[in-house]
Amino acid sequence: MTWFEALFCPRSLAIVGSVAEGKIGRVLLDQVLSGGFADVVVVNPKAEGTDAAPAVRSLAQRPTDGPPPDLVVVASPAATVAGALEDAGRAGARVAVILSAGFSESGNSAEEQALLRVARRFGLRLVGPNCAGIVNTKHRLFPTLETRPPAGEVAFVSQSGALGGAVLSWAEEQGVGLSKFVSYGNGVDLTEADFLDALREDGETRVVALYVETVSDGRRFLDVASRLAAAKPLVVIKSGRSEPGRRAALSHTGSIAGADAVFDAALRQCGAIRVEGIEEMFDLCRAFTMLPPLAGRRLAIVTNSGGPGVLAADRAAACRLDVPPPSAPLRQRLAERLPPFCALNNPFDLTVQGTGAAFRDVLIDVLTEYNVALAIHVNTPYLDAAPPAQAVVDAARATGKPIAASFLAGRPARAALPILRQGGVPNFATGERAVHVLALMGERYNARERRSRPPGRPADGPSSPQPLPWDGAPLEPEVMDWLDELGLPVIERRWARTADEAADAARAFDAPVAMKVVSPEILHKTDVGGVLLDVDGADAAAAAFERLRIVTAGRSFRGALVAPMAHGAIEVLVGVLRDAQFGPVIACGLGGIYTEALADIALRVAPIDPVQAQGMLSELRSAAILQGMRAQRAQDVDALVKLVASVSSLPLRFPQIGELDLNPVFLTDRGVRIGDARLIPAPIPDNA
Repeated sequence: MTWFEALFCPRSLAIVGSVAEGKIGRVLLDQVLSGGFADVVVVNPKAEGTDAAPAVRSLAQRPTDGPPPDLVVVASPAATVAGALEDAGRAGARVAVILSAGFSESGNSAEEQALLRVARRFGLRLVGPNCAGIVNTKHRLFPTLETRPPAGEVAFVSQSGALGGAVLSWAEEQGVGLSKFVSYGNGVDLTEADFLDALREDGETRVVALYVETVSDGRRFLDVASRLAAAKPLVVIKSGRSEPGRRAALSHTGSIAGADAVFDAALRQCGAIRVEGIEEMFDLCRAFTMLPPLAGRRLAIVTNSGGPGVLAADRAAACRLDVPPPSAPLRQRLAERLPPFCALNNPFDLTVQGTGAAFRDVLIDVLTEYNVALAIHVNTPYLDAAPPAQAVVDAARATGKPIAASFLAGRPARAALPILRQGGVPNFATGERAVHVLALMGERYNARERRSRPPGRPADGPSSPQPLPWDGAPLEPEVMDWLDELGLPVIERRWARTADEAADAARAFDAPVAMKVVSPEILHKTDVGGVLLDVDGADAAAAAFERLRIVTAGRSFRGALVAPMAHGAIEVLVGVLRDAQFGPVIACGLGGIYTEALADIALRVAPIDPVQAQGMLSELRSAAILQGMRAQRAQDVDALVKLVASVSSLPLRFPQIGELDLNPVFLTDRGVRIGDARLIPAPIPDNA
């Protein structure tokens, strides 16, 4: 028996704690027994149980004619938990769920680690501490203090016990069926990654929902979530979007790539769908369990009222769903069947005179050339909502295609709701909410980015890490030379340490040049006037060198980097940063002066391959600029894709890279060239 089976399908269960009236242990016991699970033993120092559940002072005293409890649920004071785990381990238990609080969440991390040491001695797996318990509706197992939800096919994993309990109550209220629930609390042993990995193979679960605040191991989470999302939908609520304490990074890359942006990119990268909150999670989970997969993004909106149909169409456009007009043959068929006052442009407005039969026939007909349909019905008190609801159900069964519904509103539409629910058609409070959910489903089934390997993994396996060639932070010319040696495309350049050398460089290039100050104390050169453009001729270069010396203003001056002017290029940024949870991250977007102004940047957990790099570029708002607009030539995006993929592997080859900022990178129709490079070494750990 695996730990997952012992946790969710135990043959017997022990509850550790007092079961006197008013105690948490008593609530747990009542939940377990009233749910229908009978093989329960209670453990407490007084051996006090109930008529339905015998009690022992320790599991060593249990009757020996049966197997040990597979699952132990601990609800005793924090100081007693380690002893309870010792007892459970000696008895042969497989998993312990610790509801008890008073550990790392209140500063008592040492005692929490003591629990883990006890568990590891006996091969005992732990859920918690400070958690809200578990649920398996199919096994009638409810060792939780929270509401018992209806049975279904959605598994919910929550880091927060309080929010998990609220979700169980809402699931009961809204009729969203759950297969399993687990609150893992402090996660001293089993974490979100363990549960996601196990739920991938769980035949009772079709959709997995996760609430998470932080992940314990970003790389493992990415790997596990990627494999799960390939098998079944993974819906994630990640709290902490705002960053009051956004880190003060030294590079352009780090300054615009906050931790939440990295997490968001990681979820997209592994195929998970991030939602804003519980309401959206319920909407999406309901749709995934009730609707067949979307095979495309062409949406037909069939309604009996123009206003709600137009609102839904507007939301569809914002969500990048296609709401095209019908083909001429389809329009002709509908015109022959419907009254002349019906609108046939999509939305298809049947008006208030639209009958149930009209809804059914139009839905069936439009789904011959659309992928998905939304049926909006605004019911008035004098009309019966049941016939059009049954018509929508009949159309869904006849076509086998996804149809969502929005029957409005309140009491006049109430008769439609049980018909839609029993017929497997999800109903949404508004057409806009329905459209948003359909768009999210489309992200899963019609992903724009196809991975050639799991995210964050090198194509040929990890190579031996190499040291950087410097002891401290390198100067820009040193970084440029190093990148050149690695085979990356770098602009022509000369490092002038004197005014005469600057003049010689201008003569050698025989064209207007750009000159940039070289100083370990100046990170943003343009802020201090440390970049001079279109310097024409040797004398001008020598004078420019002296100007750069002056703007250094007493700070260390190491000369100037001289390079030919790059005219007609688009400036982009390619960068690497290290995220606290996911490690190396690759960034790409518009560069130069637009970096902070537009913050148009795409992120991925590194390394990535060219297919994934292409996906990054395609999601930029400025993607059309890179492809060439109007009379402009298309840029050599393939060269940029190759550069992004190559740079993404550098932090794996050179783990000492903390941040690498290539900005600008000059993109033309004939390739790319790195025009500026800054490397910030990773800080050395205190225990190194």
